[in-house]
Amino acid sequence: MSRAVVILRSSGQRLECADHHPNLLTTLEAHNLCVEFQCREGYCGSCRTRLLKGEVHYAETPLAFVQQGEILPCCCLAKGEIEIEL
Repeated sequence: MSRAVVILRSSGQRLECADHHPNLLTTLEAHNLCVEFQCREGYCGSCRTRLLKGEVHYAETPLAFVQQGEILPCCCLAKGEIEIEL
């Protein structure tokens, strides 16, 4: 099975998601990227980010409103390779 990868649109940087990262926010933080957040649970929507390519998986449906093309990194995982805009 291929490992999940996050591509940052602004820089083209490719970030590998480690198995021990519980969510995408943790992966971004592990690569020293600053992402605004409040709850880390999918309630507030502060970490809302644009998903440009690929798919993510939510263990539980977030309570914050998410529009088409948006994700909440605090409570999702990349499925394969994704591209985001921070």
